[in-house]
Amino acid sequence: MTDSADLDAWASELSEALGIGELVVPVSVVLDLARDAAHSVARPAAPLTTFLVGFAAARRGGTAADIAAAAAIASQLALRRLP
Repeated sequence: MTDSADLDAWASELSEALGIGELVVPVSVVLDLARDAAHSVARPAAPLTTFLVGFAAARRGGTAADIAAAAAIASQLALRRLP
């Protein structure tokens, strides 16, 4: 299993390389969202969902609240597909 510190370090390293180093990545929110999409929709929905949520959050302003709001919408939509 991947250590959460490894994921935090990766998110930090990648953010810096992408020129968004000031971004604090809510890793657990992203992973929970990916899980909901993968289990409720289909496995390939996980990366697609996280990308779309990130894009939507950025368009809203990119704050932690924007990320949480977009993730909540996507999780709720995905979880509605469960029987």
